[in-house]
Amino acid sequence: MGTKTAEAAGNKAGDEVDTVDEQTAGTEAEESTPEAADADVETGADSEAGPAAEETAAKASTGVGQGAAAVVSAALGLVSLTGSWVGTVGQARDSLYGQLEVASGSSVATQIKQIYADSWNVNALVAGLFALAALIVGVVVLVRPAFGNPDRVQVPWIKSVAWAGVSLGFIGLLLAAAKYSDLILAMPST
Repeated sequence: MGTKTAEAAGNKAGDEVDTVDEQTAGTEAEESTPEAADADVETGADSEAGPAAEETAAKASTGVGQGAAAVVSAALGLVSLTGSWVGTVGQARDSLYGQLEVASGSSVATQIKQIYADSWNVNALVAGLFALAALIVGVVVLVRPAFGNPDRVQVPWIKSVAWAGVSLGFIGLLLAAAKYSDLILAMPST
């Protein structure tokens, strides 16, 4: 008996939903008549929403490239500080060349310079190139709005990430120059 009552309640609820759907469909059909469309045109409801929606879409789409460039700038700055695969390979390769060039009877100072110092300088040079790239990309992202449409405002997170890239690039460039010139982490003297 409980099952029949539940089925009857379900059927009754289903009939009520169908009735509401029919009433809504009738209302929607009335609103979509040509007279309703003319009324919307007269009030200007669609004409104001159209350009505003297009402008919002245009503003949203223009920040994608700048956002990507800002992230690339920050990533390059981080790579300049932590090291890269390119720098490690360059350092190992220069170390190998140094080992091949050093004669067996060479002095310790010559061996240190050929095997370690030159390869260390290659690693510092690669880190400096990554830092310089981060600095340039970050600055380009920050000054880009000055050369574009003055009505378009750069999204704040893009500025923040670009500033992070510029900062990391600047720090990376200073550290690379200090490593290359032996101001920090200098090779031992003999």
